[in-house]
Amino acid sequence: MAGTKSIDPAALEMLEVAQAAGLDTAFDRAERVKPCPIGSEGACCKICFMGPCRLVGKVTEGVCGATLATVAARNFARMVAGGASAHSDHGRDLAFTLIAVAKGEGQGYQIRDVAKLYAVAEYMGIPTTGRTKEEIALDVGTKALEQFGQQRGEIIYTKRATAKRQQRWRELGLMPRGVDREVVETLHRTHEGVDLDPENILDQAMRTALADGWGGSMLATDLSDILFGTPTPLQTKANLGVLKDDEVNIIIHGHEPTLSEMIVVATQDPELIEYAKSKGAKGINLAGICCTSNEILMRHGIPPAGNFLHQELAVMTGAVEAMVVDVQCIMQALASLAQNFHTELITTSPKAKIPGAIHMEFDEHRALDSAKAIVRRAIDNYPNRGKTHIPGFTNDVVAGFSHEYLRYMQGGYYRGSFRPLNDAIIAGRIRGLAGVVGCNNARVPQDEGIINTIRELIRNDVLVVVTGCAAHASGKHGYLSPEMMMNAGPGLREVCEAIGIPPVLHLGSCVDNSRILTVLTQVATEGGVGQDIDEIPAVGICPEYMCEKAIAIGTYAVASGIYTLFGVESPVAASEEVTRLISEGWEKKVGGKLEFYPDWNDIVRKSLEHIDKKRAALGLVEYDPTRYGQSGDLPLAAFFALPPEERNLYSRKAYVQG
Repeated sequence: MAGTKSIDPAALEMLEVAQAAGLDTAFDRAERVKPCPIGSEGACCKICFMGPCRLVGKVTEGVCGATLATVAARNFARMVAGGASAHSDHGRDLAFTLIAVAKGEGQGYQIRDVAKLYAVAEYMGIPTTGRTKEEIALDVGTKALEQFGQQRGEIIYTKRATAKRQQRWRELGLMPRGVDREVVETLHRTHEGVDLDPENILDQAMRTALADGWGGSMLATDLSDILFGTPTPLQTKANLGVLKDDEVNIIIHGHEPTLSEMIVVATQDPELIEYAKSKGAKGINLAGICCTSNEILMRHGIPPAGNFLHQELAVMTGAVEAMVVDVQCIMQALASLAQNFHTELITTSPKAKIPGAIHMEFDEHRALDSAKAIVRRAIDNYPNRGKTHIPGFTNDVVAGFSHEYLRYMQGGYYRGSFRPLNDAIIAGRIRGLAGVVGCNNARVPQDEGIINTIRELIRNDVLVVVTGCAAHASGKHGYLSPEMMMNAGPGLREVCEAIGIPPVLHLGSCVDNSRILTVLTQVATEGGVGQDIDEIPAVGICPEYMCEKAIAIGTYAVASGIYTLFGVESPVAASEEVTRLISEGWEKKVGGKLEFYPDWNDIVRKSLEHIDKKRAALGLVEYDPTRYGQSGDLPLAAFFALPPEERNLYSRKAYVQG
């Protein structure tokens, strides 16, 4: 059965270990715990205690008279509110951290990207002339916080959308006012007996999602760049094989970079390294799981041990001294699983405690001290290690493609531009663009939908960007390596070879989906492929979604004009009316639509059809895979005939920071 659970060889090996040891994983529980067929399709209403009402068979309305469409719309809107809250709360915490740093109260932190600070200040209308970076940072952090509590007006970052998109949002009443206001209003509207119009409920869901995508998440990305540095490409490896048998292994898992950034600093402290050696280890090895992993991968080259469904498997190696977690995507099962090994599960956030875990609360005001205490505890646990089983699977990864670097790599420091990308789309070398994002889901084979979708897209000359657990999947399977350009279509391969990039670009964590919004806006602003996002030959794809955050992301992508396709199953399948509203209805309103296709083949087919439709609408040349590629074929063949060390010299040295 293990072969049907994942396509990752490291995961399959560890699942065999788990089976032999009689240990449970999420893969096993997914087989035992069958999804509720009523709730999974949006037909269960549990917002009051006259229910829960199950609207199935001949039952077409709840006790209060709510129809199936109203129930499904309310359920969907509440998922958006939950997802937007999670990502936006992340942004709020970063604003607090920036304010603390500006006041000299954030131990261990500093403003690492002053240029980004100035750029963000300009977005916000904050003066910079004759002021210190600390003064500017204090105003930026304060203005960022205002975006959460603002009651009227427009979230300030919506000005970064195209003028056409802004006007559309205003005309439709979708312009978000403040992050917290939109979330609270969604919860109010979906309370029993308030908003009973499915279309009106779903409009508010879009406005709430936009408050996340163009508010909380975009702020989180920018504030992270200011504090920790804007990513540029670097190289590492990915998968469980990055764990080391002779070093103290610490896994960072969760979503907030304030913690992980200081853990990185602490693990590099000479005193702590010597302390680890005194315990018999050769050093300290840091690796990551989920989006916290993406944060430290993008900025420091810290290797990812895997995505969401790898968290239990990492503990089962027996080689992890501490799994340090903060918030989001953390399985409660880790606590009981860790008791079978020497691994200590350490929670650090007051928002997220787990029964059975050790709690070491992280304080941004004494961040480095907190991080050092956590690392020291992990070191003390090293002598307790027993037998280990570390799968020997890794793949090369190049990550760190911020939207700033994408501009730079196409034109240099002084002439950065998206013109070369637009020209490649216009000429048909690049057929279109795709963002493949999101989670793993234990109810479908791990990584299968993600990797097969990406493989077919790049083979058809679609340039792919990835974030979140989809980015980890890409890394584990070799798709973030320059060598993968040999699997791309001839036109895309030429572009990748000319610039020196993989055909799949890692843009960061889940909140960094805001980078995709920025990239697409810059493509539209550059001209030649439409005046707004909905005119660009581009799609958003989430093949293995799992949580509310994914629904919020998908909704703000659609509201921004992106045709967005999800895998797994539709959470509103029970209602034909809601299914139509979020597809055809939203397409008429905002230019994007949301559709669900469990089969990744359908996702690929629909994506390519949409890209070609948008190309035709723009009057671009019809895509022809035979038109390009001849100039690059011979050099590419010769390149891959070189020994690996010489390929590394030529293909990576130009843009990978060692």
